[in-house]
Amino acid sequence: MRKSDIIAILVLGEIVAIFLIFVLKNLGYFFNYFWLLLIVLPILALIAIFILYLLGKKVPVAFQFGKFVSVGLANTAVDFGVLNILIFLSGITFGIYYAIFKGISFIAASTHSYFWNKFWTFQKKETGQVGKEIVQFFVVSLVGLAINVGIASAVVSGIGPQWGVSLKIWANVGAAAGSIAGLIWNFLGYKFIVFKK
Repeated sequence: MRKSDIIAILVLGEIVAIFLIFVLKNLGYFFNYFWLLLIVLPILALIAIFILYLLGKKVPVAFQFGKFVSVGLANTAVDFGVLNILIFLSGITFGIYYAIFKGISFIAASTHSYFWNKFWTFQKKETGQVGKEIVQFFVVSLVGLAINVGIASAVVSGIGPQWGVSLKIWANVGAAAGSIAGLIWNFLGYKFIVFKK
């Protein structure tokens, strides 16, 4: 494992910790020792990626998949973090403004995703066709946006809160459903269309 992999996974762990703190605060689960997340999550991320690095010696795709999942978790943290910051600032948890907030959070996460996946996960450092690559990335991401926002909005506004769950928690359930569907689409699109070698 390279030094750059260690630095990258620690930075991704910090990104997850920072945005998780915003999510927890918005949901009312803020606690006195929140700062421990800033230490614990990067260490757990480093341990996990090291295990996948070792596994990657026998199954080469395991390490790349581990990097993709790590970036995906950070993207999800950015997505949920931005969404919860917007909900916290506005107090809006459903309807058209929720869909707009979800779109904004998805775009922030997609931008984050492009750079991490290009340079770390798929290590495509060529710059000859950057324009074409960016267009492909954003086309794949826009389809992912439609899938993500569509499913999240259907869960939040179409189905509505279930089992006595609060509106804020249900907004995050919707975001999770959208993120999972978007993650599957994005992995396939990035690997086989945008960053193919």
